[in-house]
Amino acid sequence: MTTLLFLPAADMGWRWLRVGGDGVVASGEGVPAADESVIAVAPADSVTLHWASLPHRSEAQAAAAARILAGEASATPLSELHVAIGDEGTAERPIGVVGLATMREWLRELAAVGVEASALVPAAMLMPRPEEGYLRAEIAGQGVVRGPTSGFADEARLTEVITGGGAPTTLDRRTLDEALAAAAAQPALNLRQGPFARRRRLALDWLLIRRLLTLALVILAVTLAIDLVRIVRLDLAASAAEARADELARSGLPRGETVTDSDRQLVERLSRVRGPGAGFSATVAAVVAAVQRVPSTEITALSFEPSGDLNVSLATQSEAGPTDLKRAIEANGYAVRAGVFQSAGGRVSGQFTVSAR
Repeated sequence: MTTLLFLPAADMGWRWLRVGGDGVVASGEGVPAADESVIAVAPADSVTLHWASLPHRSEAQAAAAARILAGEASATPLSELHVAIGDEGTAERPIGVVGLATMREWLRELAAVGVEASALVPAAMLMPRPEEGYLRAEIAGQGVVRGPTSGFADEARLTEVITGGGAPTTLDRRTLDEALAAAAAQPALNLRQGPFARRRRLALDWLLIRRLLTLALVILAVTLAIDLVRIVRLDLAASAAEARADELARSGLPRGETVTDSDRQLVERLSRVRGPGAGFSATVAAVVAAVQRVPSTEITALSFEPSGDLNVSLATQSEAGPTDLKRAIEANGYAVRAGVFQSAGGRVSGQFTVSAR
């Protein structure tokens, strides 16, 4: 059901018609109880109607052309007019022109009685468009005349001038009811355009919101589960690595030794194995490398002290041999203390004490 609510005219108050699929099913005066759908109807004598060929593809171009036409046809400045365009499915489109102040007043009156009209239609646009001639009907107590490219309130002198003296054909009730039902279902011209367009209320779809929240919680839960699984895997991997390290430490420690701190115990054993200072192996390797670089020099004895010092007994064929060897060992990063060297049988022999710096 759709209610056609007629705005007050000069000598008439609020009136309404309730329209269904079969036409008018109820009528009355005043403002009816709230309906699901309300279309406000402007008095026929308050809206000027024109028809013109306007673009169908571009509504912006059509609106601009309609405003130019309205400005040329009206003595009122265009800045004070509201122009709306419609569509009747023909080459020529209807154009409604009404004062901005009048539109504001109509919407204020509707708001005052608690009505939010989905559309605001000129009364003449409730009637069907005749192929030729003029049609007349009584709609909610007001006479309205409609031609192929005209629509206006039925006033004796005005009607005669426009129709050229011919009498309009009066619509029968059934045809009028069908026209009202069609206009209520799809108005051919709605004045609520541009600055007066109906504002869409933001409707919250709670079911959709609930679904989105549920989806967000599921995503969050899955993300947390993935992180937990990753943490558990890392913890298990770390535990396995630690266990493996302990196992390797046990294999490097003396048999039967209790493992309490594998790192510290391995360092201690390594220190014991290699010896103090730089260690036996590293120190001997440095001395041997130096001997190989000095010609006619040989090692005759070695002894490694608990302090980390390496006593090296050596012999060389030249007086400069001990000095060259000392410099070579020091070049390898060690400190060298030279003993007393003696010459006998064509060879120079003596002892070095080599220690880590």
